[in-house]
Amino acid sequence: MRRPPPPIPWLNPGDPFPALVQAWGAHAPAPGLLAAGGALDVATLRLAYSQGIFPWFSVGQPVLWWSPDPRMVLQTEKFKLHRSLLKTLKRFAHTPGWEVSMDRAFGQVIRQCAGKLRVDQKGTWIVPEMIAAYEAMHHAGLAHSVETWMDGELVGGLYCVNLGGMVFGESMFAHRSDASKIALAALVAFCRAHGMDRIDCQQNTAHLATLGAAEMARAEFVDVVAQRVRGPAPDWQFSPLYWSELFLLAPP
Repeated sequence: MRRPPPPIPWLNPGDPFPALVQAWGAHAPAPGLLAAGGALDVATLRLAYSQGIFPWFSVGQPVLWWSPDPRMVLQTEKFKLHRSLLKTLKRFAHTPGWEVSMDRAFGQVIRQCAGKLRVDQKGTWIVPEMIAAYEAMHHAGLAHSVETWMDGELVGGLYCVNLGGMVFGESMFAHRSDASKIALAALVAFCRAHGMDRIDCQQNTAHLATLGAAEMARAEFVDVVAQRVRGPAPDWQFSPLYWSELFLLAPP
């Protein structure tokens, strides 16, 4: 008979996180669940991400902290620039009135990401507490948005956390075909231009795998994070010149 998972530690604000090995394993009801409770202030979130931990919970639940093993990670040099996306990006880059920006509309982006999640969707919502927490992270210079614009309309985007030279992807949305992929491609190009070689994708999905993300053992991931967060953070401004970094990945 399989043993039930151990109780999840309850955190009071300011408590340290448990050791990652205490997270529920692959056969538990919620693989990767590490702790509950605590706070969503900037200092706690910064500490969590630097240790390979992130919050994820639904309405009516306490704050839940996760550190899955393995971890889904996109190496920017392994981003799969499929021919169809390459064609889309080249058209986008050369169409007047179509552009990518960064941090121009963080509040709109995170709310659009929250709005795209359905009640019946596997996972969780971006609940109001999370929106407030990541807006505080944004004001502290630790959370950023990438926006896709067409003729002045926000049609897609994503938001992420950045500590030093490490980027942690959070969520994307699109109102037009490929608009979120354009934002992700822009993020990859930006990361490559600034020497950032990893984007954390948290959990495995078929969509991420088609774009080149792959699983990494948690212990290896945490080592990568510890090294990268000590580096300098980039200036979050997108230049169209960054597209050339991406086009180098184009298939022959």
